[in-house]
Amino acid sequence: MNVVSLESLDVAGKKVLLRCDLNVPIKEGVIKDDGRIRASLPTIKYLLGQGASVIITAHLGRPKGERKPELSLAPVALRLGELLGTTVRFSPEIVGADLGSVQAGDVVLLENIRYEASETSKDEAERLGLAKELASYADVFVSDGFGAVHRKHASVYDVASLLPHAAGYLVAAEVEVLTKLTDNPARPYGVVLGGAKVSDKIGVISNLLDKVNVLAIGGGMLFTFLAAQGHEIGKSLVEEDLIPTVKELLERAEKLGVQLLLPTDIVVAPEFSIDAQPTTVNADSIPAAQMGLDIGPKSAEAFAAAIRQCQTVFWNGPMGVFEFPNFAHGTKVVAQALTEVQGLSVVGGGDSAAAVRTLGFADSDFGYISTGGGASLEYLEGKELPGISALA
Repeated sequence: MNVVSLESLDVAGKKVLLRCDLNVPIKEGVIKDDGRIRASLPTIKYLLGQGASVIITAHLGRPKGERKPELSLAPVALRLGELLGTTVRFSPEIVGADLGSVQAGDVVLLENIRYEASETSKDEAERLGLAKELASYADVFVSDGFGAVHRKHASVYDVASLLPHAAGYLVAAEVEVLTKLTDNPARPYGVVLGGAKVSDKIGVISNLLDKVNVLAIGGGMLFTFLAAQGHEIGKSLVEEDLIPTVKELLERAEKLGVQLLLPTDIVVAPEFSIDAQPTTVNADSIPAAQMGLDIGPKSAEAFAAAIRQCQTVFWNGPMGVFEFPNFAHGTKVVAQALTEVQGLSVVGGGDSAAAVRTLGFADSDFGYISTGGGASLEYLEGKELPGISALA
């Protein structure tokens, strides 16, 4: 997976259209985790250091072509300015933005690109129309929003065909890490998957089964695996239509000699609530009136022991409802084990990155924290990423 490097692009004195991933959690105007903003800083600082002006485009949430005030990037512009130590001009307009006065050293953040319905349109002509508008603002294009490279969107894919282009430092680093995870990884190679739905990870599991030595399953998705084994799962989350597929995966793992780890104990509660009282039960006998909200302490230690033996580990998805202190233990134990891996440990974006920060870990505790969970998963699933292909 080769992309044009940032240093090979002449940006001195030029206007650079920079696609970032600034899709951060915001509640009542307050940014809860600025990790993705910080991840964009190296590329922005390099461009400014080369005497360029930087016009940033990014998205927040899924406004679906509507101007939703709670999804405005205005708070992001303020935080980005604080981190850069300079004023970041915020443009409430996307199409028809007034950028005539932009000079070398200036940074402008355009409003949420997904306010424009054509950004995500499946109609290529519509997307290209928006891409041409964006391209008219700049001399060159730099793609650094890894969290969106699996999307064929105007600001990610189409605009790259209209301007000289390169990958930013973040995209280049993500590509390098994904290559290490797929091309001859150091072994033993372990993958830990969690999150709510097995449907989100089924393709990844299927594609990785003949590549990994250890596969550990936690989060809400584990209950479909337990149901496939014929166990009682109470009120726990389950995708019944996928039980036959999961049975096939279990059989494949056994034939391939993959160490597939499922929890032997589960932390349950009668309801999904921060105040719910936790009880630990055996994984094969969850009471009918209870739902599983975390892997149990024995399982967490078993997962951790397996992780520590690996030379390469990729983790995507929390082990339980880490936002509730009573159900965060499994995720914390797994995160701690990743910090102790002697080789490469990769935390795969989204909820996993938020979880480790919420639980008190620093980004530097891990080998790499990905900014794009969905993009990483699709690459590990064997899919082509349009936003990367466009940078070749």
